[in-house]
Amino acid sequence: MLAREGVFGVIDPAMLPASSRLGLRLARLIERPSRGTAGTRLSAALTRLGPSYVKLGQFLATRPDVVGVALAHDLEALQDHMPPFPQADAERAVAASLDRPISAVFSSFGPPVAAASIAQVHRAAVATAGGQRAVAVKVLRPGVEQRFHADLRAFTFAARHAESLSAEAQRLRLIEVVDTLRRSVMVEMDFRLEAAALSEMAENTKEDPDFRVPAVDWDRTSKEVLTLEWIDATPLSDRARLQAKGFDLRQLARALIQTFLRHALRDGFFHADMHPGNLFVDDEAKLIAVDFGIMGRLGIKERVFLAEILNGFITRDYHRVAEVHFEAGYVPAHHSVDDFAQAIRAIGEPIHSRTAEEISMARLLTLLFEVTGIFDMRTRPELLLLQKTMVVVEGVARSLDPKLDMWSTAEPVVREWMTRYLGPAGKIENVSLGALQLGRFVGNAPGLLTRGARLLDQLDEITRDGLVLSPQTIAEIDKAEARRERWIIAALWFIAALLLWLVVQVWRLH
Repeated sequence: MLAREGVFGVIDPAMLPASSRLGLRLARLIERPSRGTAGTRLSAALTRLGPSYVKLGQFLATRPDVVGVALAHDLEALQDHMPPFPQADAERAVAASLDRPISAVFSSFGPPVAAASIAQVHRAAVATAGGQRAVAVKVLRPGVEQRFHADLRAFTFAARHAESLSAEAQRLRLIEVVDTLRRSVMVEMDFRLEAAALSEMAENTKEDPDFRVPAVDWDRTSKEVLTLEWIDATPLSDRARLQAKGFDLRQLARALIQTFLRHALRDGFFHADMHPGNLFVDDEAKLIAVDFGIMGRLGIKERVFLAEILNGFITRDYHRVAEVHFEAGYVPAHHSVDDFAQAIRAIGEPIHSRTAEEISMARLLTLLFEVTGIFDMRTRPELLLLQKTMVVVEGVARSLDPKLDMWSTAEPVVREWMTRYLGPAGKIENVSLGALQLGRFVGNAPGLLTRGARLLDQLDEITRDGLVLSPQTIAEIDKAEARRERWIIAALWFIAALLLWLVVQVWRLH
């Protein structure tokens, strides 16, 4: 698909190794006549490939400093300007999902006002005692679940074989990365779970001065339909309208960074798809987020790790940053803390006290990736959504304020959280929680002792009679062996065909 849409046409063959240039030339044989810029061609290819690939395009659109301004601008169309599906299909889907005629649910149901890879949004009205109430109705795209499943099967296939062939792929834990994506997608496909996330976020942020979320209409929400209050606000992606309305873009950038950090650190629950198409600004200059299908959660251990890392970079205490990585087990113990601190300094010093426009995120990400390889750091699936969202949020913020200083912006939120949870009050609270957990442990002790005795008996049987595998385990081993044998046979046939082709070529030359 990428080849047909002409995406490979923008690649300079001189930048590739000789072994890859032949593949590039072969790929271009099926290329359609050039239409539009590189970005529009890539947008078209990602759209045709399916929703998972559209998500990738949305992510790249937030990083013009990595992919280039022109390409990022063209990819912005993937954020909320996807082709809508027919109105009649949407109305049938709503009626079927809510199990009522659409006229019995909404007094009016307008055409789509926004369309994305997963769903599209319609403006509708609900009759109330006080008159008509405007609502936004989000409808799942027909067939999108099947397309996601197909994408995930392809990703799983690629991840398994990459890990079987490459130690680097094993370090990156590609299979677990795909599993994390799968769980995220399954939640995103069920709008009842999105409504629950909205409700939880509303409770967490009810006192926040610069952020709010739309209210859920639970009576008109189901697995495929989500109904929310209608929001009259300006899209964060429309910089010209924001400026025309007199909003302070620098303050909006600061609010975006601090809001995300506040949710991640304070609540351990954050919006994990914060591209500009999902963010709006109301007349009170409050940020409003929509599309809560992808959410991230952090336990207290991960929050402490995040806070200490950010604080270490802010204060330039790179040795503490290194120690935190070792304490969390993110760097193997056979490496040196001092050596890792030196590598962290190489990352931190070039970006400290610099504005966003002075930092090359492309070079920074390259350095980060190289450091993780040098120190055998494996991918942490529990931090994937956090890392991805931090990159997106920083990219959106720098589009509003190119002179944004990430560290001075983050410092008040990080300091407040560390004072609250790692200071004296937090330690007292941790002691009380520890006492409560100790009490629970003591209460469960008889049951634990009983289970321990059973386990000892089972270990005694194993050492006496040998380990007996369950039929299910044996069946899985047989399947794995069968898959391996099929690939060996296929490889042998390929080698045989290649040898035959070489013989034919030699015979022709003579």
